[in-house]
Amino acid sequence: MANIYKNAMFDLTTTNKTTVYTCPTNRTALIKSIQITNIHSGSVEVEAFATDSSDSDAEHEVAHINLASKTVENLVKGTMVLEAGDALKLEAASANNIAGIVSYLEIFDEKSP
Repeated sequence: MANIYKNAMFDLTTTNKTTVYTCPTNRTALIKSIQITNIHSGSVEVEAFATDSSDSDAEHEVAHINLASKTVENLVKGTMVLEAGDALKLEAASANNIAGIVSYLEIFDEKSP
């Protein structure tokens, strides 16, 4: 097994659900943090969802916050595990006001194709 620490930066430019990370094939991801910042002058409602690829892409809400202006919050209170094909999505009530970074550890078998 090999471990690689990575990050994925994002800007939520729409009010639609936005996929900010998808776990690659033959890997497991340990999401350590989903740090978001509100760059808007008012509060913004933000939701996080995990999509389970092993359950017909069932989607589950994993965080919901009303983020005050000019503040930062971590949406993960413990480690979140995503399996191959699972996705992490974020949705904001207003566009172009939320930015952030997902920090994660990918674990994979070096002998996998």
